[in-house]
Amino acid sequence: MKHVTVVGAGTMGHGIAQVAALAGYETTLTDVDPRAVEHALERIATNLEGGVQRGKVAAADAAAARDRMHSAPSINQSVQNADLVIEAIVEDLTAKQKLFEQLTRHTESSTILATNTSSLSVAGIAAATDRPDRVVGMHFFNPVHIMKLVEVVRHQTCADETVETVRGVALRMGKEPIVVKDVPGFASSRLGVVLGLEAMRMVEQGVASAEDIDKALELGYGHPMGPLKVTDLVGLDIRLAIAEYLHETLKSPHYAPPDILRQKVSEGQLGKKSGKGFYQWPKPTS
Repeated sequence: MKHVTVVGAGTMGHGIAQVAALAGYETTLTDVDPRAVEHALERIATNLEGGVQRGKVAAADAAAARDRMHSAPSINQSVQNADLVIEAIVEDLTAKQKLFEQLTRHTESSTILATNTSSLSVAGIAAATDRPDRVVGMHFFNPVHIMKLVEVVRHQTCADETVETVRGVALRMGKEPIVVKDVPGFASSRLGVVLGLEAMRMVEQGVASAEDIDKALELGYGHPMGPLKVTDLVGLDIRLAIAEYLHETLKSPHYAPPDILRQKVSEGQLGKKSGKGFYQWPKPTS
């Protein structure tokens, strides 16, 4: 495992590319929007410099990671020499299936194809390929360069070798991998979404402010970050899509999106990336 390609240069993709390059992999980042790649590379450079200044990353390691970081003008070109491709595009099953069908045609049969989906069926994504045994879930958490967990999602026909290989990759990236069954929401999303949606209902009902609800979980239960701030970092639109999917597939009222979430998304209040969600954030740069 020498070369990792990350498809999708957004919030998750740039972070995955950063930790891959820091782990010593030749890393290629690509996106259908060249501007997204350019912006992602700038964010990676900023993160690395911040890590150096805080003493979290050695200057030599940051420089080496920058040297291992590459971009490609097209997805097909970016994956030609990849041993592992990690998809980090929009959380939409049809879009992911279309991409994985494309990846199948432009990668070697030995290449592992991983999806960063947080809730969708990995088996459903794998069905679009000619090598379901080489398809696996690698669910990273935001911000990727800080959060330690990676969910390795194993569907029914995924090979043992594939699971062990991506576990090794996650460990080399400095992450703690857990292996979970391919069920809607896996482990983390099923738990995290329930907590987040209930916190939203509490805001809706006027139980307490978003800040105080988050503080209750942080100080009372030892959570490093409250569920509403997490929602803002993930993106309210993404949380809504996940909740709708889990509500539809699991048929549980726990996952019914509250009105406040739908309203904020319809008004463009998507969290940190838009400048406002349950919190006010610095306006994003264009």
